[in-house]
Amino acid sequence: MPKNIVLTLTGRDKVGIVDSVTSVIAKRNGNVESSRMARLGGEFAMLMLVAVPDKEFTNLDQDFQQLREEGYQVTLLQTEDDSKKYAGWLPYEIEVTGADHEGIIHDISHHLAAQGINIESMDTSSTPAPMSGTPLFTMKGVVLVPPQLHFHVWSDSLEEIGDKLNVSVKVGMVK
Repeated sequence: MPKNIVLTLTGRDKVGIVDSVTSVIAKRNGNVESSRMARLGGEFAMLMLVAVPDKEFTNLDQDFQQLREEGYQVTLLQTEDDSKKYAGWLPYEIEVTGADHEGIIHDISHHLAAQGINIESMDTSSTPAPMSGTPLFTMKGVVLVPPQLHFHVWSDSLEEIGDKLNVSVKVGMVK
């Protein structure tokens, strides 16, 4: 039975870092089930869900020692099956756009948490507007909503928060 592991790596960006990590996984007959990687402010961040055969799991952590010696922070966390935890919850896509300013992510995530809504994934960015150069904020994510929570109750109040933040909030079913 394979073990599922969440692998994180952070450190200085350099050519070949993804190759180094996936080489270790391949050597252990593992498979990258899903991943997110990004260069953030000159640093590289990697988040992977990896499946490794049970017999290969034991010394996997030691295989990343060389990367640790090069200054990378590497963590391995064995996951537990929580597929039943959110059974019946409804997935929605959320998109938030507008002029960038402090507190947008916090205010949106705080509202979701207060409603008992789980964030499954979220990507945010700030880019200069084409003509003015004003920083524009974008947040895209998928949330899981408890089945007893009525759509218009949480989505309308989320849009009200967007109005207070002077950003546009769009909510829709996951396609």
